[in-house]
Amino acid sequence: MDISQKNIVMDTNPKLRVNSTDFDINNITNNEKEVIDFMVSYIDACYYDLCEKYQISPGIAIAAPQAGLNKKVIYLHFDNDDKEYQYLLANPEIIKKSETIAYLSYGEGCLSVQGHIEGYVPRYAEITVKAYDLNRHKNIEIKAKGLLSICLQHEIDHLYGKLYYDHINKNDPFHAEPNWIKIS
Repeated sequence: MDISQKNIVMDTNPKLRVNSTDFDINNITNNEKEVIDFMVSYIDACYYDLCEKYQISPGIAIAAPQAGLNKKVIYLHFDNDDKEYQYLLANPEIIKKSETIAYLSYGEGCLSVQGHIEGYVPRYAEITVKAYDLNRHKNIEIKAKGLLSICLQHEIDHLYGKLYYDHINKNDPFHAEPNWIKIS
């Protein structure tokens, strides 16, 4: 599949609001493999600073529904705090979450949303995710905080038809409680 912006499903498409079904790791179809290859190629192109070459919007993660496949698969690849994060997760599930809330000071963005919708997106500061990692070929648990936690929640939301701007306070987009953690 061509690394192209035209292969990204936009938020105007009702398919992006559908709940995804579980991904059968023991029976991967050719179409599923193609979509996953596209997801990895797209985000890796962003990671290796090739957005201009391919004329694509930059991103650090993608969910299968954004590539037209309503299956529970997400891919993320980015650096943060001098650490590289790279996961290709099937059937990710949040099994633990903190009571503390965090948000990105600059807001969130999405490959499926044209432009930028301003506002704070409250997320759990720390989460634990269990999933099958298709790269490592094993079940894993990820204890995440900071940008990794935010990113995982953003992508897992896509699997349930939710978009980041659904979490923004409609009456006060930059509302933040005093005890929320601001991530820069």
